[in-house]
Amino acid sequence: MTQNTSANLNVGGKAVSLPVQKGTLGPDVIDIRKLYAETDAFTYDPGFTSTASCESKITFIDGDAGVLLHRGYPIGQLAEKSSFLETCYLLLHGELPSAAEFEVFERNITRHTMLHEQFDRFFSGFRRDAHPMAIMTGAVGALSAFYHDSLDIHDLKQREISAHRLIAKMPTIAARAFKYSVGQPFVHPRNDLSYSANFLRMCFAVPAEDYVVDPVLVKAMDRIFILHADHEQNASTSTVRLAGSSGANPFACIAAGIACLWGPSHGGANEEALNMLKEIGKPENIKDYVQGVKDKKYRLMGFGHRVYKNYDPRATVMKQSADEVLAAVGDPNDPLLQVAKELEQIALNDEYFVERKLFPNVDFYSGITLSAMGFPTTMFTVLFALARTVGWIAQWKEMIEDPSQKIGRPRQLYTGATQRDYVPLSARG
Repeated sequence: MTQNTSANLNVGGKAVSLPVQKGTLGPDVIDIRKLYAETDAFTYDPGFTSTASCESKITFIDGDAGVLLHRGYPIGQLAEKSSFLETCYLLLHGELPSAAEFEVFERNITRHTMLHEQFDRFFSGFRRDAHPMAIMTGAVGALSAFYHDSLDIHDLKQREISAHRLIAKMPTIAARAFKYSVGQPFVHPRNDLSYSANFLRMCFAVPAEDYVVDPVLVKAMDRIFILHADHEQNASTSTVRLAGSSGANPFACIAAGIACLWGPSHGGANEEALNMLKEIGKPENIKDYVQGVKDKKYRLMGFGHRVYKNYDPRATVMKQSADEVLAAVGDPNDPLLQVAKELEQIALNDEYFVERKLFPNVDFYSGITLSAMGFPTTMFTVLFALARTVGWIAQWKEMIEDPSQKIGRPRQLYTGATQRDYVPLSARG
């Protein structure tokens, strides 16, 4: 970060010169940390859409150009050539690992996949019809009650152990949440399987028969995890950072991120996109639905993004995965896939959608892909949380190690009552 210029501002007759910081990529940032002290004024930015809440070296997004970089590497290259665990290492450490470094990292993650035996009793405290995200929120927060030896956030080694435990145990917890919701026995992890293969087996294996993991599904699962690994300072990541700024333990911070992700405007978008495709039903109904969108009768789910004003680079990869998965385990002529493809073409070429920059995002194809793999819609956000855990941890770790870090304390524009005196109940009319 460098400073080359300054922004001059006059507030109520008070002149202030604010430094302008330049990052390696992206827009310049006006440093307003001294604004209140020098002008007695705050900034007002609902949703923080024009506010940089931190300095970060992890993920860069250029929404206008449709660019997503993790530590400088394009998401398309990572999804095509890397693995999820290698991407985890990259996000955590800043560089791709050597063969020796990756072997150690993979072994550490594999050895942490099991849960404490008493932890399984925790799941029976939930009703059988509990939403898997409710289970995830509670279960991840409860990890701090089982792993006391890695809660000191000021100890580098303990932070590393907590990071490994979270990345390793999240698939086990997610699979158990799924198994519990469908009334099937838990399946323990296997050390001879890859990260994604192990997760699929824990979700779909049953004691009555052997389960052979389809390599096409393993590749698709790993790719989906990579696509959701991190996405800059979104709502759940900002929640993790804000919780972490108070000194909360990492398990509590990740549980806070999961709770935020549960919101339908954040992690539930892929479920809504799938429901939209089901509502349309078949290609011949698309024309009427599109007209309904223009008439404000329906919403076009899976299109447009708060950040991307171009084609979401993750959607390109997800579209390929949808084709591969449906070809392997489903019908490549699935009407929902046909609806998705035709709807995409209409939206990309219709002036109404082009003008509004409503391009397909990653949620558009992920719902139909996960459904074909055998996951119910209630598990979609759970899978998102599983993948995003490494991003949350990397962001939390970066925040803890930032010497300028301080507890988050946003301010407000107060529009309530001015000071007034209390009137006893007997004196009120």
